[in-house]
Amino acid sequence: MPQNGKPIDETRRRLLIAGTAAGAALAVAPLLDSRAASASPSSRTGASTMGTITTKDGVQIYYKDWGPAKGEPVVFSHGWPLNADSWEAQMFFLADKGYRCIAHDRRGHGRSSQPWDGNDMDHYADDLAALLDQLDIKGAALFGFSTGGGEVARYIGRHGTRRVRKAGLISAVPPLMLKTDKNPGGLPIEVFDGLRAGSIANRAQLYRDIASGPFYGYNRSGAKPSAGIIDTFWMQGMMAGHKNAYDSIAAFSATDFTEDLRKFDVPTLVVHGDDDQIVPIDAAGRASAKLVKNARLIVYPGAPHGLADTHKDKLNADLLEFLKS
Repeated sequence: MPQNGKPIDETRRRLLIAGTAAGAALAVAPLLDSRAASASPSSRTGASTMGTITTKDGVQIYYKDWGPAKGEPVVFSHGWPLNADSWEAQMFFLADKGYRCIAHDRRGHGRSSQPWDGNDMDHYADDLAALLDQLDIKGAALFGFSTGGGEVARYIGRHGTRRVRKAGLISAVPPLMLKTDKNPGGLPIEVFDGLRAGSIANRAQLYRDIASGPFYGYNRSGAKPSAGIIDTFWMQGMMAGHKNAYDSIAAFSATDFTEDLRKFDVPTLVVHGDDDQIVPIDAAGRASAKLVKNARLIVYPGAPHGLADTHKDKLNADLLEFLKS
C-alpha cells in the first residue's frame, strides 16, 4: 500500500510480512501448547506447563503444572471467587524447592468452562478427582484454601486417599459455615443472603469491597491496604462466571463436611488466622482440627482470612516443613 503517496519498497514490505507472521506465530503458540497438554495431560516431561482436562459431563478444567515433572506432587484448590492464580506465591516457592505444583481453576471460575449446572461440592470434588486421575497423580499433598478446603474434604469423603499422601486445610470452610441448631457457632443465613444480593446488584463492587475490607483485614486499624492485592482479587473474581460464583455461595456456606473430615486418614495440617472475619476460626479451623484424627492446628495470631497473601512467607515455610515431615 502507498504511504504518503509513495510505494513501500520491496525490502520494507518483506520486513512487514515477516513481522506479521512472527506475531501470529507467537499468538498461536500458547494455544497449541495448551491443546497439546490437553490432548495428553499425563505425558508432561518439561519443567512447566498448563492445559485442560475434560470431565465426564463435558466441562473443561484449566490447570497449571509448575516445577520438576518428577517432583513430589502438591495440588492446590482455591477459594471463592478466585482461581489457581491465588496460589502463585506458594506454587512459586515450593516449585523452586523441587516440588511439582498443580493448581486448577474450579468449574465456572478463571479459565475453566462455565456450566450452568453442577456448581456444587460434589461436582467440585469429582472434577478434582478427574484432574488427579487424568494426570495420574500419586502420593499428592492436597492443600485447600477457604472453599478449596471444602473441595479437598469432599474429595476425600467421596474418593478416599488412594492418590493422597497428606492434606492441608488453609482458612478453610469445613466443617460447616452456616449457623444451624447443631452448629450454633456458624454464621447466620443473612450473611450469605447478603452476598447473593450483592452479587446480583453489582458483583464488581462486591468483590472490590470484600478485598478492600474483611478478606485481607484491611478494615482493621493500622492496616496498610495493597492496591495490587485488591486489584488481583477483583480481577480473578470477575473472571468467574456470574451464575457459577452465585451458586458457589450456597456450596461453600451450606455444605456440611463433618462426615468427610472423619474419613481423613492421612497427616493433615490445619492453618487458620484468629482474626479471620470471613470464616471464623472457632467454627472452622478449630472445629475441623477436632474432627480430623491427629490433625495439626497452627493458629496465626491476628491473621485475616487471606493469609496466603498477607502472611505468605510464614505459610510457605509452614507448608514446606509439613511436606518434609
